[in-house]
Amino acid sequence: MKSFLELIEDQLVANRLPLAGVTIAATPYANTPVVVNLHWHAFVEVKLAPESTVVAHQPVPSSALQVNSLWERFQDLENEALEAAWELGAWDLARVEARPFARPAAAHQERIECMTAFGVSPHDIDGEPVVVSEVPDADDLLDVAARAGYVCWQFRPVWCGLWKDVAQDETLEKGGYRNPHCPVVGESYLPGRARTVVYQLGRAPAPEPGVVPNA
Repeated sequence: MKSFLELIEDQLVANRLPLAGVTIAATPYANTPVVVNLHWHAFVEVKLAPESTVVAHQPVPSSALQVNSLWERFQDLENEALEAAWELGAWDLARVEARPFARPAAAHQERIECMTAFGVSPHDIDGEPVVVSEVPDADDLLDVAARAGYVCWQFRPVWCGLWKDVAQDETLEKGGYRNPHCPVVGESYLPGRARTVVYQLGRAPAPEPGVVPNA
């Protein structure tokens, strides 16, 4: 089974579009499917007829892919996400721990965020889905997340990404990637709480001698 990094790299080669961000979502139960979401930074032209002029531009839908890998320990998943973020040049990786949304007084937005994390398009844009989903077990994953919560890892790649022209990070190789392996190790996870853990991966370059950094 391919790693998250290999899956993302395959999609980059196939689509040849810059990435704005990556999210990886999982429920707290071992050996359940994981969903990788790729958010593209590109637009498609909208025409009323093939030979007519362009009347609008629509964002390219995100891609949601189901990964059916076997895993026993939560930290194994997290370390794989960290490795993908590290080698793709991300400045950091955020782990968002979400509570079950099927509880009294839960905000509707929590359900929307969970649907998005597991590749279910919560709405359309001009009749087109905002996610192209290849997640056959999406309904089951949503049902589990509704009752047990879920985790979503988020990062913004520099290599082949939107951020390559603005990255100021002395840990990056030329081109915006990093060599393996990630030196950061994941933390333990306790289901049922809501918090965000941010892992710092990049490092700002030291200021030039005689230059005072901005306050």
